[in-house]
Amino acid sequence: MKLLGIETSCDETGVAIIDENRTILAEQLYSQIEIHAEYGGVVPELASRDHIRKLLPLIRRCLDEANLTISEIDAIAYTAGPGLVGALFVGASVGQSMAWALDVPAIPVHHMEAHLLVPFLEQGVEFPFLCLLVSGGHTMIVHAHALGEYTLLGQSRDDAVGEAFDKVAKQLGLGYPGGPVIERLARSATVKADQFPRPMLDKNSLDFSFSGLKTHTLLAYQKTGNSDQDKAEIAYDFQQAILDTLYRKCERALEQTGLNKLVIAGGVSANKKLRACFSTLENDGVKVMFPDLKVCTDNGVMIAYTGLLYALEEKASRSNEVRVFPRWSLEHA
Repeated sequence: MKLLGIETSCDETGVAIIDENRTILAEQLYSQIEIHAEYGGVVPELASRDHIRKLLPLIRRCLDEANLTISEIDAIAYTAGPGLVGALFVGASVGQSMAWALDVPAIPVHHMEAHLLVPFLEQGVEFPFLCLLVSGGHTMIVHAHALGEYTLLGQSRDDAVGEAFDKVAKQLGLGYPGGPVIERLARSATVKADQFPRPMLDKNSLDFSFSGLKTHTLLAYQKTGNSDQDKAEIAYDFQQAILDTLYRKCERALEQTGLNKLVIAGGVSANKKLRACFSTLENDGVKVMFPDLKVCTDNGVMIAYTGLLYALEEKASRSNEVRVFPRWSLEHA
């Protein structure tokens, strides 16, 4: 089997081809970061237009890289949600049209399900497990029972972690995207007061809230002299508060579920300090897994892999209807 995966949910255009042995035959990825940087965030209309320009050329490159013709593709998977509605329609319309023309299955993939499954690309999926999904649009703790069967245990009530990083970076005048620059800046802090609040840890809930922490960070920064070192110390304290909150909520979730396997996935899982922090759970007998760094952010590989899992379990659809789900719940994947 040769399956083509398409990702266009936000600001990355990703395409990949995978075979039945989970071997990646080809992959192409184009990031729109430069387009959106001047606005400090993703502009949906610009994202959609750029996907239109880039998607078909990337598909052609993937086929060339894999030394395949389009007629040798046996199934097509595409991101159907959640995400930006216009961006989703680009990938969905191309994916469904190609599947119809080739008379092969079209597999709509849940974007966050693909994130939580891609850490198993090399070894194969082992259910059940707990997953912390941390990205620019989502922050959630999920109990993964089986393919397509998930229970949402907690989520952010306002800003996602990646969104909070971006907004704080903008407040500090650090540019976009905020996660990598805050992580780098935090390493240079000489004074590490670590006195920022840990939101909602006093609540029994596994939900998160980061909007208050974002405001606290801005107020703390306004009381400084705005020097580079001031920014570094603010970045350190903010990042540490985020990581500590995530860690302690996951500790609580592991205790409540009795699970001993934790997957950290999504774009923010590339954060090295986060990886070091959560890896300490191995000392308590918890198996901690992260995706390879190159598939942490949005990409076609994770869509192709998730589509393959559904195809192998014969859950693939042959519907010709082009539908997207901008607010698709993971519990209804």
